[in-house]
Amino acid sequence: MANPLLQQAVQNGARPKLFWADTPLRTSRRGYFWIPGERVIKDGQTYQRGPMFVEWEAPAEVTKPLPIVLVHGGTYQNLEWLDTPDGRPGWARRFQEAGYAVLLVDRPGHGRSPYHPEIVGPTGPPFSYERAREVYFAPEAEAKQTQWPFNPEDTATYDDFLAGYGPMPANLADSEDMDADRLARLLDRIGPAIVITHSASGPDGWLVADRRPGLVAAIVSIEPMGPPFADTPGIGALAWGLTAAPVTYDPSRLTPEEVKAAAPETLRMPALVGLPIAVVTGETSHFAPFGPKIVEFLRHAGAAAELLNLPDRGIHGNGHGLIYEKNSDAALQPVLQWLEQHADSANGSI
Repeated sequence: MANPLLQQAVQNGARPKLFWADTPLRTSRRGYFWIPGERVIKDGQTYQRGPMFVEWEAPAEVTKPLPIVLVHGGTYQNLEWLDTPDGRPGWARRFQEAGYAVLLVDRPGHGRSPYHPEIVGPTGPPFSYERAREVYFAPEAEAKQTQWPFNPEDTATYDDFLAGYGPMPANLADSEDMDADRLARLLDRIGPAIVITHSASGPDGWLVADRRPGLVAAIVSIEPMGPPFADTPGIGALAWGLTAAPVTYDPSRLTPEEVKAAAPETLRMPALVGLPIAVVTGETSHFAPFGPKIVEFLRHAGAAAELLNLPDRGIHGNGHGLIYEKNSDAALQPVLQWLEQHADSANGSI
């Protein structure tokens, strides 16, 4: 029997919109799982604190020896690695096309990873339209920032872009500790991997390497939070140098005060010694000046750290959201080349 509602809709000229028609068909393996949080007791009841949602996708033929773990920035979720705001494939798809199996996480308290402040802890401030404009396409950078994927005056698209943002946990050190713990247990499950971070998840890369030095083959940090020892309003302080949560130094430093008082060249981090790390910066972002300072700190720590400054490679006009700006495919090329040189072959047998 025909559906009377459908018949009436057709008669009235209302047909389903083929929203899927312009998206290419693809063949892949995909799935999801959880990295559970710890059990906590509150008022005589047992709850799970800060689980981490993980989705993964692999091309029909995986040709790269190591998977990539994509860790999103602060207040957002793993969607930032998927399609771009103007509808093109994002870096997650491009990595798959290059032969990688890819895992995307929603950091604890973000996206599909549940957040209840009575269990996870108080929330930080909400992410406003004004703050987004300051971070991603500040008016003072407008003349040079030519790659933002939509007109900020396009209110509908701006609404879509901001819809996925939520608050971060108010305690940055505690949030990083949860991130690092879940990411470490993710690596326990999948084995050696390349970790790629963006913005406020930059510290997670250093922390997970500290906790699982044998399982992090390389780190690519896109526009990481910094500079060393920075205190970012509304987010928190990197009291341990590049992290808010404690990290291991040799010789040992037991407090943030000891770390800050130490000569930079003495702040060696055993887990990072010899580890290939790329720090990627765009041309117009106010995060870009942090890059050289972070690379210097990492080199003192013993890492094989390198700055991939996009304008130095002929890629211009990018801000903090370079992973989904109009030239995101071009911005990805130095990263793919760096991985080919420093991770795919050299660490394929880690």
